[in-house]
Amino acid sequence: MADWLQIARGDAPLIVSLPHTGTEIPTAIEATLASSWLARKDADWWVHRLYDFAAELGATTVRTAISRTVIDVNRDPSGASLYPGQATTELCPTTSFDGEPLYKPGQAPDAQAIAERRAAFFDPYHAALAAEVERLRARHGKVVVYEAHSIRSLVPRLFDGPLPNFNLGDNGGATCDAALTAAVEAVCDATDFSRVTNGRFKGGWTTRHYGRPADGVHAIQMELACRGYMDDPAETPTAETWPTPYDPDRAAPMRAALTDILKACLAFAQA
Repeated sequence: MADWLQIARGDAPLIVSLPHTGTEIPTAIEATLASSWLARKDADWWVHRLYDFAAELGATTVRTAISRTVIDVNRDPSGASLYPGQATTELCPTTSFDGEPLYKPGQAPDAQAIAERRAAFFDPYHAALAAEVERLRARHGKVVVYEAHSIRSLVPRLFDGPLPNFNLGDNGGATCDAALTAAVEAVCDATDFSRVTNGRFKGGWTTRHYGRPADGVHAIQMELACRGYMDDPAETPTAETWPTPYDPDRAAPMRAALTDILKACLAFAQA
């Protein structure tokens, strides 16, 4: 297995996918970038640490250590937009969430480079994720794929105003049984954190691709506002202000809620 592809296998019917926590960029690609910091700015900072309790629940985790700037494994490989008419980033992003160019002039990846990155990173990631889905489905019959994400609370180019703490996505009920969504909503609503379902984030390509409720695979996405577990700047961040360190004390209530959320996912899968 490649060093960048990190799989921790459990036997429970739950997979936590971590597609955007990576910050590794191959040297040849980094040389084409406008800024090494800018290329890593939009990572889902510290999310793999936030969910490091998942193994204790018997969950499987699948993580890529490669930066989403190299290739975003949660985008449609055909290049089709997940949110037509709204600002978003591509399979191989050329701008940051704030619209800043990621590459030096004339250095953005062409079709051949995108195909090479897909073969090197996107396809192996999803081959591994699909294999874990089938392994656990064969054992349990029903599996939950939980997509773990985070984003800064304020990104005006992508959404208006501060994002709720918990942003659930099941693509309008298409990617999982309504009972799973309701169970996760109930946990969120019992906390002091705010919550929305199918708001700005309805579930990325992974949620939509793997979510096949009729076949026993139920996928749901959780997009967290970063302020729940780390300092989150009120203005567009700079290299001096972002990312802020992981704050265990600040993260404790969020981790407690996320533990209950993953337990609710397990209870649904095991019912």
